[in-house]
Amino acid sequence: MALRLEPGTKLVVATHNPGKARELAEILEGRFELVTAGELGLPEPDETETTFVGNALLKARAAAEASGLIALADDSGLSVAALDGAPGIYSARWAGPSKDFTAAMRKVEERLEEAGAEDFAAWFTSALAVAWPGGPAVVVEGRVDGTLVFPPRGDRGFGYDPIFRPEGLSHTFGELEPAAKDGMSHRARAFEKLKAALL
Repeated sequence: MALRLEPGTKLVVATHNPGKARELAEILEGRFELVTAGELGLPEPDETETTFVGNALLKARAAAEASGLIALADDSGLSVAALDGAPGIYSARWAGPSKDFTAAMRKVEERLEEAGAEDFAAWFTSALAVAWPGGPAVVVEGRVDGTLVFPPRGDRGFGYDPIFRPEGLSHTFGELEPAAKDGMSHRARAFEKLKAALL
C-alpha cells in the first residue's frame, strides 16, 4: 500500500530550533497539526550519521518512537566548496552549545581566509524524513546553490542565512522576506519531493 500523509494528521516536528520549526510550518502550508519535539520535551538524539539523509532519518525515527506520532525531521546545513564541503553536517555544531551563529559565520569567514579562498561558492542541503512509529520512513533531499558574502547581511531567517546569497539573487537569505525564502529554499525543494511522495 502506498504511504500517504492525510491532511490534518498530527505530526511531531523533530526539532528544538524555533526558526526551523517556523519555516517547516510555513512550508507545510497549514496542512497538518504540528507539535515540536521541544514542546513535548523529547530528548535530542545524538546525530551520529555521516550524511544529512542519515541524520534526518535518525531524528525522525527517534521522535516517532518517543512520541508515538508520525514524525517529520529536517537535517540541513551549509556546505562550502573551498572548505571541502564543511561545515556540512556539522553546521549546527560550529555554532557551539549556545547556538551562536554569529560566531559560526565568523568561523566560516576565518577558514576561508586561512585557505586563501577566492571561490565563495556554497550550497544549502536539506534532508526531510517522515517516520511512522515502529514503521516505515521516507526521506528526500533538496539543495540550493549560491555564494557566500561577508559581512553578514540581514536579520531575517536563522543560522547561516545572512551570509548566503542564492544564485540569481542580489539579497541574502537573511535579507529576504520569509515567504520569498520559503518559496525557493533547500527545505522548499525537499518538501516538493516529499509532497510528490506522500501527499
